[in-house]
Amino acid sequence: MKFSTLIVIAASLVGMAATAQDSTAPAARFDMQVRNDFFAGFTGDQEALLRAMKICEEALAKDAKNAEALVWHGAGTFFESGQSFQAGDMAKGQQLWQLGLKEMDEAVQLAPDRVGVRVPRGATLLTAARRLQNPAMARPLIETAIGDYERALDVQKKSFDSLGAHPRGELLLGLADGYARLGNEDQAKTYFERIRTALPGSPYAASADKWLATKTLAPREAGCLGCHVAK
Repeated sequence: MKFSTLIVIAASLVGMAATAQDSTAPAARFDMQVRNDFFAGFTGDQEALLRAMKICEEALAKDAKNAEALVWHGAGTFFESGQSFQAGDMAKGQQLWQLGLKEMDEAVQLAPDRVGVRVPRGATLLTAARRLQNPAMARPLIETAIGDYERALDVQKKSFDSLGAHPRGELLLGLADGYARLGNEDQAKTYFERIRTALPGSPYAASADKWLATKTLAPREAGCLGCHVAK
């Protein structure tokens, strides 16, 4: 496993969770409380990471069924597993890897139709799978991520076309790229063509055009396009 570039997870996680939100979500979104600290933590600010994890832990102490706090804490734990692997502590890394997955899975079980839960897990797994050298290990992560994105798309189907280009593009591109990585070119083509039609002139359409012409995308072209800029 390669974890030296695990910070890429942060970009997808924060970018997606910050924008692809269910229209019925409460005004005081949990991700707004932690996402900046998580992003800083994932890019090397250990104090920020600890602060974000503490906010999640305090929320879970008040309500153990706070699904958004749990999915973010799981993503943080998942990231910490990479730090342990990098440090050479394989046993701890494996323990944190499994715990992070468990927390994210439990969050989805608690709130299976909440976009603010489905998307963070999907973004984390879809990006992490790209870092795994063993395709057999990567495949189930991609499959779970696609399931999360498909559910997020279905939950938002009535309002999806009214969302900004960034949340629509990230969700559709994640699906297109995920299916392509599974070898399901027909389904990938369907989503890439949808991107090209729905988001003409955007970076997402450029990625779609490239894949449709070449059947390949570089990781930087497959998600988090315009994060922290587009609204």
